[in-house]
Amino acid sequence: MLPYGRQSVDESDIEAVAKVLRGDWLTTGPAVTAFEEDLARLCGVSRAVSVTSGTAALHVAYAALGVGAGDEVVTTPLTFVSTASCASVLGATVVFADVCEDTGNLDPQAVSAAMTRATKVVAGVDYGGHPIDAPALTEIAHRGNATLLEDAAHSVGGSLDGRPVGSLADVTTFSFFPTKNLTTAEGGAVVALLGATVDRARSYRSIGLVRDPAVLRFPDEGPWHQEVHEFGLNYRLPDVLSVLGSSQLLRLPIFKARRTAVTDRYNQGLGGIDELRLPACRAGADPMWHLYPLRIRDGRRRALFEHLRANDIGVQVNYLPVYRHPVYADLGYKPGMCPVAEDYYEQEISLPLFPDLADADVDRVIDLIRGFVGA
Repeated sequence: MLPYGRQSVDESDIEAVAKVLRGDWLTTGPAVTAFEEDLARLCGVSRAVSVTSGTAALHVAYAALGVGAGDEVVTTPLTFVSTASCASVLGATVVFADVCEDTGNLDPQAVSAAMTRATKVVAGVDYGGHPIDAPALTEIAHRGNATLLEDAAHSVGGSLDGRPVGSLADVTTFSFFPTKNLTTAEGGAVVALLGATVDRARSYRSIGLVRDPAVLRFPDEGPWHQEVHEFGLNYRLPDVLSVLGSSQLLRLPIFKARRTAVTDRYNQGLGGIDELRLPACRAGADPMWHLYPLRIRDGRRRALFEHLRANDIGVQVNYLPVYRHPVYADLGYKPGMCPVAEDYYEQEISLPLFPDLADADVDRVIDLIRGFVGA
């Protein structure tokens, strides 16, 4: 079965990990610091906080922003459930706004209509790797005294108008799951434009422990002393995974070039077919394509999915609108709340896309789809 996504791990990655295993630090050591510095440099920010997953990154980011009971978080339904659920578990009310028909990203006009005085955060998702409309969403969020969070689980290494993802929004979160654009096996990160947000994120991911003598309440307790001033969780990414991330970052430009080449090959092979809608790319966007979200508009998405799977092509669907998950249905959310997102979901099918995907395999996928639609 040809997978729809797969990690690219080479001997340099393996040797980097082995070197850490031979050393003194498996966690909370120098490889963690190095990876965070490498990531911050890529994003064009001063500091980054590594965590154990993309979900952990969202949880840490919302916690660092003080999201809780009485707050609202406006977000997209066209995403993995964690974008919303991490706000829900902190006690916030999630408000779903519809998406743009072309990119599947959060629609600024829909966000503006959804905001209230209780809106604490606007959380956009770089769907498939295409950056959100950060300038418009920032203006809308800030006008309502809210913070813009960019869930960039799909888009590390991308940019908009020459600015790297990570520097576009007030706070940005990443995922480094094996199918993503670089991997730490499991892992994620938080970056922010304000140092205070980074400090709170770092504290939360480290159980809330305080060691700085300047802020300890009982500084004379002894040199071993540490305190917890606010609750946090242990979301620390270990050195053995952090070094894999630093090694992968060295090859990120190669990954990006190959993902772009595969996307272009799909576009060329599937263009001009009435039944199909290809991924959009807006002016100024330089996506780091994580998905190739093809849409079939004749109502035969499931049939195409089963046809490709029967021919050993590991396609996927991204995503069921979040409010249609039972956990949100049980809270009173109803189908049809965001009709553009619903239409997108009903049509979407993600084709295989990863750096080691061969041209011959891309062409096989194209031929099977063309044969299915009779092109």
